[in-house]
Amino acid sequence: MKEMNTLLDALGIIVDEVTEERVVATMPVDGRTRQPFGILHGGASVALAETVASIGTYNLVDQETEGCAGLEINANHIRPKSEGTVRAIGTPLHKGRTTMVWDIKIVDEDERLICVSRCTVAIIKLKK
Repeated sequence: MKEMNTLLDALGIIVDEVTEERVVATMPVDGRTRQPFGILHGGASVALAETVASIGTYNLVDQETEGCAGLEINANHIRPKSEGTVRAIGTPLHKGRTTMVWDIKIVDEDERLICVSRCTVAIIKLKK
């Protein structure tokens, strides 16, 4: 999945896998995603997590009549990362009619946990 002129492009996020049970995306740890002290910015991790949850939700709704948007997100930043790539793996915890809740784990190249997040995504009825 490639979107032009979005936060995904700005942060270098690449979506690698989208199924009903899992979404996987990667993001570089570089000048776009580091905070001033040289480590991965927590906000970039949260943006990656919400991206995974939103794409996962959108994949599960009726795209002709429904859209989605993040409703709530939390994150625990477990370990710092200063270079390389992180990978987010999102799995749905709840697939409801009006909301979905996703568990997102962000890991490094060695599968070490960098961040864990939970995101609630609202399902929005589109106007016809």
